[in-house]
Amino acid sequence: MPNTRNFKEALHHKIFKIITEATEALQLESYVIGGFVRDYLLQRGDAKDIDIVAIGSGINLALKVSDLLPHKPKVQVFKNYGTAMLPAFDMEIEFVGARKESYSEDSRNPVVENGTLEDDQNRRDFTINALALSLNAKNFGDLLDPFNGLEDLKSQLIRTPLEPGITYSDDPLRMLRAIRFASQLNFVIQKKSLDAIKQHHERIKIISNERITEELHKILLSEKPSKGLALLYKTNLLKLILPELTALQGIDEVEGQRHKDNFWHTLEVVDNISENTDNLWLRWAALLHDIGKAPTKRFDKKIGWTFHGHEFIGSKMVFKLFKRLRMPLNDKMKYVQKMVLMSSRPIAVVDDDVTDSAIRRLIFDAGDHIEDLMTLCEADITTKNPRRYKKYHTNFKIVRQKMKEVEERDHVRNFQPPVSGEEIMETFDIKPCREVGIIKAAIKEAILEGSIPNEYEAAYQFMLKKGKQLKLQPIEN
Repeated sequence: MPNTRNFKEALHHKIFKIITEATEALQLESYVIGGFVRDYLLQRGDAKDIDIVAIGSGINLALKVSDLLPHKPKVQVFKNYGTAMLPAFDMEIEFVGARKESYSEDSRNPVVENGTLEDDQNRRDFTINALALSLNAKNFGDLLDPFNGLEDLKSQLIRTPLEPGITYSDDPLRMLRAIRFASQLNFVIQKKSLDAIKQHHERIKIISNERITEELHKILLSEKPSKGLALLYKTNLLKLILPELTALQGIDEVEGQRHKDNFWHTLEVVDNISENTDNLWLRWAALLHDIGKAPTKRFDKKIGWTFHGHEFIGSKMVFKLFKRLRMPLNDKMKYVQKMVLMSSRPIAVVDDDVTDSAIRRLIFDAGDHIEDLMTLCEADITTKNPRRYKKYHTNFKIVRQKMKEVEERDHVRNFQPPVSGEEIMETFDIKPCREVGIIKAAIKEAILEGSIPNEYEAAYQFMLKKGKQLKLQPIEN
C-alpha cells in the first residue's frame, strides 16, 4: 500500500472534476468518503456507490453537479435526512451535508445537526470507513485520516473511531457490519471492539429484521462465510438471530456413544459449498440443511444417536425462519426448502444394487435443481479421515454416472407426461374428473418405475389399459 498522503490518481473519473467545479461554484468544501476510498486503497476494483460529504448543503451540491452534467440527471432528494442521490456514469452518488449525531437508547435513528468534516468522520462506524479524499481544488486528492485508518487497512484491523461501546450501543447494526467486514475482507476485529459487541449484543433487538438479513446475506456471500458466522456465534448475536442454528451446537454422550457437533459441521459445509457456488440461496440451503437435527435428536440403545426425519422437519422450519427474518416467501424460499428436504436423498442411491427406479425418482423430484443438490451433498462431506473422504466422493461420482445414464435413456429431469389430460378426456369422452388424475398419476408412476418407457405409444397403450380397469370406454375414431 502506498505511503503517500495524496491519492489524486484515485479520482481520475471525470465525475470528481465536475464535483470539484460545483464545489467551487457554491463556495463549499467537499470530500469523497467511506467505501470508495477504502476499496481503492485495498485495490478491490471500481466502486459503483460513492459517498460525498459537503461542508454545507449536500442537496444543493447534488443539484449543482446535475446542472453541470450534459444529460442533467434527476436528483432524488431526501429532505428529512438531508441527503440526495444522483445517478451518473452507471454509478449511484450520494451527497450529504457534514453532520454530527446523538442517539436515544431505544432507537438507532440519530438526532442530526450540521457539523464539520471532523464531526462527520467521528460518526463513522470504523476507522477504515472514515478515510476521506479532498475534492477541493486547493488540495485535490489529499487524504484526511484522523483515526489512522490507513494503518488499520495495512494491519487488516476493524476498529471504531470512538469508544466501541458507545459506537455499538448508539447504532447496534454496526455490530453486524463489523463482523461482515471482518468476513468479507478477512480482517480481525480489535479485541476491545469484539468485547464491546459481546457486551452489547442484546441491543441488536432494536434493529429491523430486514437490515439484519441484509448483513447476513453479505456474510454468507463472503469467500469464507464461517469466519463471520463464527464471530456471530462467539459474540452471542447468532442465538438472537438464528437460534435454530445455535441449537445444533454441542456434543451429547450417552453410554459412551457421541454424535458430532452439528453446528461446527454446518459451518464447514457452508465453506465447502462456497468454493463451488456464488448462489446465495444454495448457500442458505447449506446453512440450514441440518436445522431439523436439534428437534429430532434421540438416543436409541441399539443403534445410538438418531435424527429420523430431520430433513422433513428442517424443511418445515425454513418457512418460519424466512418469515421471521423478512426473507422472500416465494420460489427462493421453496428452493431452500426443497434442498433441505432432499439433502440426504443422493446418499440413498449410492449402493451397487440401487434400482434405476430410485435414480429416476431422484432426478424427477430434484428436476432442474439436481446439480445444486449434488453440490450440496458433496459439500456435506466433512470427515477428516482421508480414506473415508475419498470413498464418499467416489460414491458420489458413481451416483452422477448412474444419473447420466438413466437421464439419457429416460428423460425424466423435466418430466412432461407423454399423454396429456386433454387427450385422456378426448379418448374416453369424459369431462375433468377424478379418473383423469388417476390415469395421469398411473402413467407417471409406470414411467418412474420403469414398467413402460417414457414414450408416447407406450404411454397411450398404458392409458387404454388403465381406463379399462376404471370401466372407461374409448370412443371409436
